[in-house]
Amino acid sequence: MHPFSKQLSRWLLAVPVAFSLHASALAETVARYGISMADIPLTTGQPDRGAGAYQFTGHTIYDPLVAWESNIDSRPGKLMPGLATEWKVNPKDSKKWVFKLRKGAMFHDGSEFKADAVIWNLDKVLNDKSPQFDAKQSAQVRPRIPSIASYAKIDDYTVEITTKEIDALFPYQLPWFLVSSPAQWEKLGRDWNKFAMQPSGTGPFKLDKLVPRERAELVKNPAYWDKSRLAKTDRIILLPIPDALTRANALMSGQVDLIETPPPDVMPQLQSGGFKLVKNVTPHVWPYHFSTQPGSPWIDIRVRKAANLAIDREGIVKLMNGLAVPAKGQVDSTSPWFGKPAFKITYDLAAAKALMAQAGYSKSKPLKAKVIIAQGGTGQMLSLPMNEYIQQSLAEIGIQLEFEVVELENLYLHWRSGVKADMNAGKGISAINLGYVTSDPFYGITRFVDSRYIAPNGVNWGGYSNPKVDAALDKIRTSFDPKVQDGLLATVHQTMVDDALMLWVVHDVNPHVLSPKVKGFVQAQHWFQDLTTIRM
Repeated sequence: MHPFSKQLSRWLLAVPVAFSLHASALAETVARYGISMADIPLTTGQPDRGAGAYQFTGHTIYDPLVAWESNIDSRPGKLMPGLATEWKVNPKDSKKWVFKLRKGAMFHDGSEFKADAVIWNLDKVLNDKSPQFDAKQSAQVRPRIPSIASYAKIDDYTVEITTKEIDALFPYQLPWFLVSSPAQWEKLGRDWNKFAMQPSGTGPFKLDKLVPRERAELVKNPAYWDKSRLAKTDRIILLPIPDALTRANALMSGQVDLIETPPPDVMPQLQSGGFKLVKNVTPHVWPYHFSTQPGSPWIDIRVRKAANLAIDREGIVKLMNGLAVPAKGQVDSTSPWFGKPAFKITYDLAAAKALMAQAGYSKSKPLKAKVIIAQGGTGQMLSLPMNEYIQQSLAEIGIQLEFEVVELENLYLHWRSGVKADMNAGKGISAINLGYVTSDPFYGITRFVDSRYIAPNGVNWGGYSNPKVDAALDKIRTSFDPKVQDGLLATVHQTMVDDALMLWVVHDVNPHVLSPKVKGFVQAQHWFQDLTTIRM
């Protein structure tokens, strides 16, 4: 048995007794959550390990200026006030946004949230000359807020943020920027490592205990400013269990109360045992993001289109036991941003082989490509089985894939660095498999096709550059009319599909499985989830 598995087994065996005694002594309600990550995400303010980590150590401990509605499951969420009660663009200068800040919000250490904290946190991730600058946090959030040029305090409860260009979509970047306590950082000797163990935000939970790669214990913040979002459970224990079968076994044996990303082949056993499957429409896509740089094996559009036509997506849905939806592009075909692509993504092996033959390849003369993929983790679905399926499917048309398999946070490092970086180009990596959030225009579409966001300036990983797309993006940025934005976004997405920019495979349904003891869990239509709703 792997040493980590032994350590996990010892911990899980101790969990029922330890928590039974703990709960009895303090009359606490406790929810134990088996998460798919190999470690607890960063606790200092900006989580690592991708969008899925925000539900664990992001929006639990901290708040953003602009929040996302994630406690509703019947429709997509929307932007809503967080630590900023309102925001508006300056009518005289559309690059300037004014944010009115919430009064009375307190950090866990007892200090008050004011404008100085906003400026301090922006410096923390954007100003490498500031004493509080943290390279780890900056690496996580800087690519998520690329529009920010400068910022200033107007008064104690007002800040102004200036964007590099007029950007009507700018507020969509701000749910990813979280605010930690300057006072706590000072109190702990200006040491981010110490802060990680004793963090202080304004969020609905406080971190009570952290054991890296083992657990994090979040406790209810009874003084939280939003009384409608007070936690319904006193304590939530996050347990990293990266192996899907081990997570399922922990749930069935009563060692955890809920899990994410269950193994599809165990679902019948779980459901017959009284466990509840919760899933929902999720703005998320599982693609291969191609390099479009000179010398890339994917530079020929016929190869990219052939790859898309070679995948039996219904077969992958069956592999996932129904826990996925076939993808026809970056967003679902019901989205107002889908448009009317001329290239129809379907399963057509004969057409795929014909395109490969036109490009000069076949099974006997294969095109070779290296793809970097994750072992697993939130948002990656069942990474290894699904990638093996893709590998076998593409081999049928003369595309021979080699995989570079890495841990999820390492994959994110390769993603943020871009295909031209030596860690990718030096290894011959020409595609990356990474689940993408598609909940809003910036996160779903524009950041992947804007030539100004070619990595490392953003996450246009493959270096895609199309003047017509850039022109459409300029119009989107300067239009504050949602209907006009939707029409332009549809043309951009249409071009993405017609250019076969990625190999789009499936959309996730973000499945969770709950013990009958768990009540109130809301599966939002997002990777942001609100853990305050959980009741035991």
